[in-house]
Amino acid sequence: MPSTRTRRLARPAALLSAAVLAFAAAGCGAPDASTAIPTTSPTISTSAGTAVGVIGIRDPWVKAADKGMTAAFGTLVNDGDTDVTLTGASTEVSPMELHEMTTQDGKMVMQAKQGGIVIKAKSEHVLQPGGDHLMLMDLRQPVTAGDELTFTLTFADGRTQSFTAVAKPFTGAQESYAPGHGMPGMSASPSPAP
Repeated sequence: MPSTRTRRLARPAALLSAAVLAFAAAGCGAPDASTAIPTTSPTISTSAGTAVGVIGIRDPWVKAADKGMTAAFGTLVNDGDTDVTLTGASTEVSPMELHEMTTQDGKMVMQAKQGGIVIKAKSEHVLQPGGDHLMLMDLRQPVTAGDELTFTLTFADGRTQSFTAVAKPFTGAQESYAPGHGMPGMSASPSPAP
C-alpha cells in the first residue's frame, strides 16, 4: 500500500503531466496553409499567423490608420474540393465591405466587390494593397501599429470564421474611392490607402 507521502506526490505529478501534455498540444499551433484541413464547423476562432477554419488565412495584417478608412490583407487559402465564397466581414472598430480595385477613366479606384470573393478549390486568393481587400469604412478609433484586431468572415453557405490580424504601418497604394459605392458622402477624391 502506498504511503501518504507517495499519494501526495502522485496527485501533483499527474496534474503536472496533464498540464505538460495540454501545453505541448497547444504549442503545436495551427498547421501551415499547405497542410491545412478545412472544417465544416459553423464558427472557427483563430489567431494571427496562419488561421485555419472554413479557409486558411495566411499572414493577415491591417494597415495602421488614425481615422477614416483602412484595410485588412492576407492570403485566403482553400484546400477543399469545392469553391468557397466570402460574402462579408466585420470587426468591432468599423463597418466593413469587401472591396476590389478597378480602372475608371484611366484611374485606379476601389469599389465594393459584387458577389463576394470566390476562393477556388485547391487554390489561394491574395488580399493586397492595390487589389482585393477587406475595407474598414469609418474607423471608430485609431488603429495603431502593433494593435491586434479580430475579424469575422461570413461565407455564402452561412458559416463564419474569426481571425486576428496585427496592424502595420504602410504608405503605398493611394487609390480613389469609386463614387456611388459604400458610405454616404464618399467621393472619388483620394482617400487613405487600403
